[in-house]
Amino acid sequence: MVLDKLSTSLKDTFGKITKAIFVDEKLINELVKDIQRALLQSDTNVKLVFNLSKNIKERAKEKTPPGITQREHLIKIVYEELTNFLGKEPKEITINKKPTKLMLVGLFGSGKTTHAGKLSKYYKKRGFKVAVMQTDTWRPAAYEQLEQLAKEVGVDFLGIKGEKDPSVIYKHFEDKLSNYDLVIVDTAGRDALSEELIEELNKLNELVKADERILVISADIGQAAQKQAQAFHDTCHVTGVIVTKLEGTAKGGGALSACAVTSAPILFIGVGERPDDMEKFHPQRFVGRLLGMGDLETLLEKAKEVIDEKSAKDMQAKFMKGEFNLVDLYEQMKSLKKMGSFKKIMSMIPGMGAMKIPKGALDVQEGKLEKWKFAMDSMTKKELEEPDTINAQRIERIAKGSGLSIQNIRELLKQYKQSKKMMKMMKGEGDINKMMKKMGGKMPKGF
Repeated sequence: MVLDKLSTSLKDTFGKITKAIFVDEKLINELVKDIQRALLQSDTNVKLVFNLSKNIKERAKEKTPPGITQREHLIKIVYEELTNFLGKEPKEITINKKPTKLMLVGLFGSGKTTHAGKLSKYYKKRGFKVAVMQTDTWRPAAYEQLEQLAKEVGVDFLGIKGEKDPSVIYKHFEDKLSNYDLVIVDTAGRDALSEELIEELNKLNELVKADERILVISADIGQAAQKQAQAFHDTCHVTGVIVTKLEGTAKGGGALSACAVTSAPILFIGVGERPDDMEKFHPQRFVGRLLGMGDLETLLEKAKEVIDEKSAKDMQAKFMKGEFNLVDLYEQMKSLKKMGSFKKIMSMIPGMGAMKIPKGALDVQEGKLEKWKFAMDSMTKKELEEPDTINAQRIERIAKGSGLSIQNIRELLKQYKQSKKMMKMMKGEGDINKMMKKMGGKMPKGF
């Protein structure tokens, strides 16, 4: 989960609201102080934090709407103000002309080239013809890195090896750009925003006339993010932001709040190293995950990307009949692996993000999935389709064939039985609310 420490602090704050007997001025002041402390510790801009605090205090004086309790109203206020703080609504990049041009800017190490690859894959999967252009003539191996990423995700690469002038590279390919729906221009960076870099970006910006000028900013730079964002905005008028490395830092608040300086919305967040580890930024969904409310929409979108429609329908039909075997469990596990880490998936399930599951427990579970795949590779077709036929003798044979312990195989069979029991419980449920109720979930009123 991104911003673990901030998320934990905000969940604890929400816990105080739900446990409170009365909602009074003392509780509100205590909550506001907790939110201030959590955001400031994550390097969020001080002025913005106090503006947020003021808004929460002012709105807490509002009359509680009919149909919800004071506690639920206060939760709703905090949720909405945090969402407004992070941009309120997601911004779409409109691709309605050929070519639509995106220019990525940022310092060394921010992840521009990596995210040029991620963006190209994201839009290729949505049916657009994409090319990436290398104009970073400073960083060693920038050409090779972007060329390799383009090959990996299956888009065209435009670059001239050894050329030192970015303008020459752009002019060389300019006549061919109309062949593409989207062209992503990866620019050079420096260790700091120098006069030399500003001059280079200004020159390239005038030449490219990009439809979107996207600042790629690393979440681990803290308060320096605001100054950096302002400098790039003054240079090329930033229209959007990608915040990278959010999966591995507690200090992402600086980068998130830096967007207020440029008035440019966050477009995407980087949450890992793989080409798929980038998510479209939805303020409401993001805040939902921070507060432990889950993010079913993003989870379903990820599921759609890794599970084709026919497989999903076949699986649904089996579930409705109450059928479930190890082949189905194996397919589930493969799909889960494609969707990301166990911890990331858990944070998106409503109610699960609020549970204080030890990080080590999730790591152990993820390690088990790898072992179980080896075990299933050592089973016969009959054993996979009819797991109830697996006796002690077969367990011993499977353990030897997979190089695992007998205990590992027994754990797999136990997991299968638990999953099958869950499927039977869900059998015939057409109402998601009934299903949530059975699983102990409850959505707060007013949402």
